[in-house]
Amino acid sequence: MRIGFSLPQYGAMAQELDKLADFARQAEELGADSLWVGDRVLAAVNPSVGYGGMDTIPWQLHATLDPFVALSVAASVTERALLGTSTLIAPWYPPLLLARSLTGVDVVSRGRLLPGLGTGWSPEEYQGVGVPWKERGARLDECLDVLEAVWTTEPVAQHDGRHYAFTAAHIGPKPVQRPRPPVYLSGFAPASQRRAARRADGILPVALPVRGSAFDPAAVVNRPLQQVRRMAEAEDRDPAGIDAILRINPTSESTVPQIADIILRTGDETDVDHVFVDFVYLADQGVDQALELLRQTLELTR
Repeated sequence: MRIGFSLPQYGAMAQELDKLADFARQAEELGADSLWVGDRVLAAVNPSVGYGGMDTIPWQLHATLDPFVALSVAASVTERALLGTSTLIAPWYPPLLLARSLTGVDVVSRGRLLPGLGTGWSPEEYQGVGVPWKERGARLDECLDVLEAVWTTEPVAQHDGRHYAFTAAHIGPKPVQRPRPPVYLSGFAPASQRRAARRADGILPVALPVRGSAFDPAAVVNRPLQQVRRMAEAEDRDPAGIDAILRINPTSESTVPQIADIILRTGDETDVDHVFVDFVYLADQGVDQALELLRQTLELTR
């Protein structure tokens, strides 16, 4: 089982961003297999859609470090840990610029990028970046087309899409990973599952534990993965080629033994062999506490 952790990007840890490099370095030394970032641009004071079923957005998401800055810092101080995004809100970015940023991370990390893409949940964030909320799915589909072309062809053919256009061009460098980095997609709605079945190398399910016993591997991992694999087979894709990386989001009430139980049960009861833990709600004392939680988690699971 590969076990990763989110980089200090949000919450109390966002007040100690000067410790990010030390966190990444020490996390790898302690045995972390991957390091992860998310993507936020604002937290609306009066959101039309709250976070996780709430009416508001938690204070931990009120400040955030740019994900590409965080990945670049982590890439520069680590040698082995994979570098993942869960998730980048792809429709916010012009696809050529997104391709350039992602390729840069893959190149400087010598092929350690794991790009996870999604559409997000906040209409106010779309308004803030000037992208229509109702176009999010179509823009993600076109972004996937552009990434595929930029990463796998040279020169890149002219693109005349619904939302983006560019002339035939030389676009380099190419990613270290061949033919391209594996693309993971998030989302649980039927349309998101269909997109993953057609386009993704894997999916990004999420466990939201309060108690370790509340984790249901079948509901969180097995059924969604099986559903996407069935859809992929209907698209004449090899269902075995689609995997999953499980994100574990502990609450402020969670304990390290409960987190460890979820990791161990994931290994025993699912096909998933890669998980990562986000301590944003648990590490309310900052980066040093997150590192200690990381150390304890690895001790209980290795």
